[in-house]
Amino acid sequence: MNNQDVTQRREIKSYVMRAGRMTPGQERGLEQGLPRYGLRLEEGVLQPQKVFGRQAPLTLEIGFGMGQSLLQMAKEAPEQDFIGVEVHRPGVGALLSGMLTDAVDNVRIYSCDAIEVLNQCVADESLDRVLLFFPDPWHKSRHHKRRIVQPAFAALVHKKLKQGGVLHMATDWEPYAEHMLEVMNAAPGYKNLSVDNTWVARPAERPVTKFEKRGTRLGHGVWDLKFTKITG
Repeated sequence: MNNQDVTQRREIKSYVMRAGRMTPGQERGLEQGLPRYGLRLEEGVLQPQKVFGRQAPLTLEIGFGMGQSLLQMAKEAPEQDFIGVEVHRPGVGALLSGMLTDAVDNVRIYSCDAIEVLNQCVADESLDRVLLFFPDPWHKSRHHKRRIVQPAFAALVHKKLKQGGVLHMATDWEPYAEHMLEVMNAAPGYKNLSVDNTWVARPAERPVTKFEKRGTRLGHGVWDLKFTKITG
């Protein structure tokens, strides 16, 4: 499957653009942070060494929400570089505001569709990790086609990962976890890092969000899946 095939399949979006009121901090983040830390599709293929001024392990997070987890990961791993992709502007502004406040310099941001970023801006075999935490599960059966985790997505991520690179996903919706597992266990070129070919224990490097803590108190589960690229 080539990039054109994936792009055509992606005419059905995995997200809905929602209008959201911007806080003063988010507006500040966009105004002051986006010119410094923002990346654009029209800039073409990303050159990480040029963007970050160094050679370092590179992680791409798809759909970082309000950015708390990505900001924490970047602060705790200053020796690594991170690319965040998020379509919702309040979340982009929130992350940028946090980066400015905490002087975090190892994150860059795309505010657009993640599949377009993967297709147009990420070189093949350039990523050490791809993170997909709590994507929209699209609960209703008629909406399952909107779920981002599909065979075409698995194939595209596989192209962009380095040999030995890892796709790490997490969800709090068990039917979606089962869907992810089914798609990824059937995807060529991956190995499930779970000892029993299902889920992994929550990795220490994935921050626990306030939303997740609240869900845990209510008895909700969270499922982490890790798959590594084993063939080119």
